[in-house]
Amino acid sequence: MLAAVAIAAAALPLSSSAAPSLSQLNSSLGTNRARVSGLAASVHSLDGLIASLGAQISAVQGREADVRAALSADDTRLAGVQRRLDTERGVLTVLQRRLALARMILSSQLVSNYEQGKPDLMTVLLSSSGFSDLLNRINYLRDAEHQQQQLITITRTARAAADAAAHRLAGLVATDRQIAEEALVRERALAGMNALLSSKQAALQRARGAQQLVLNAAQARGAQLQHDISQIEAQQAAAAAAAQSVSYGPALGPSGGWVIPYPIVLCESGGQNLPPNSAGASGYYQIIPSTWSLFGGTGPAAYLTSKAEQDAVATRIWNGGAGWSNWVCAHILGIH
Repeated sequence: MLAAVAIAAAALPLSSSAAPSLSQLNSSLGTNRARVSGLAASVHSLDGLIASLGAQISAVQGREADVRAALSADDTRLAGVQRRLDTERGVLTVLQRRLALARMILSSQLVSNYEQGKPDLMTVLLSSSGFSDLLNRINYLRDAEHQQQQLITITRTARAAADAAAHRLAGLVATDRQIAEEALVRERALAGMNALLSSKQAALQRARGAQQLVLNAAQARGAQLQHDISQIEAQQAAAAAAAQSVSYGPALGPSGGWVIPYPIVLCESGGQNLPPNSAGASGYYQIIPSTWSLFGGTGPAAYLTSKAEQDAVATRIWNGGAGWSNWVCAHILGIH
């Protein structure tokens, strides 16, 4: 049952409903369906982006695993290089000490030789006390010469070994620095990939959530429009069925006749003397208090008076059919 509602204070004498007509509801439903279709297409497109992003995420995660594995391998390599570096530094220290000792011995030997002078063969022969002493002196000179050559060789070897160790140490230091720099670059790349992944995931969730909220609202609006249309169509069907067996002809008086077409009465009040609804309309013809008073009704409301008085007031409002637009159900049923 639909209630009559006043549009403005000085407008129509009987309240007119602000509710939309069936054609307006159908138009709104069509617009809403188009909107729902567009939103569904947008959500479908977003699903495609989600799938694409999922593939990108998997790729980034694979690269992340590779980077972590490479970082782990670099840590192992770096630890090995560090051990080798420590070993080489120890070797270099030993060689440097050995080289310093060899240089010291060689220097002492050279100084001694310089101070004593190198004896020639004639001096050795003349100063020898016998053949045995001569052999001893010759062997001593030969051993001294051999020892001196060994010292020179040891010194050269120690110097070469120290130089080689220093070169290896420099190479290990460079390798250590390179591994550290590569590890730092990989760590930065990993941080960047993680940030990109998190950003894309957050943006995706926000976009999907917003689209879903709008789609849900549009679907709810469509369901409400369809419900309203179904109610109006049911009322129209009921009124049309009643119209087939009831005469439209106005019959004045308290005999039970109606001063406006019965389908309108049936739609408005069901033929009952109803108390006021939320808009204040009451009685058999659903007349609001201001309209009731304006057209000569007594008392505060229509439902408090007899049917005869309600018939009289409704007759004046109907005005031979000229006032049909004052009833909402006349619009719905198409009765003019």
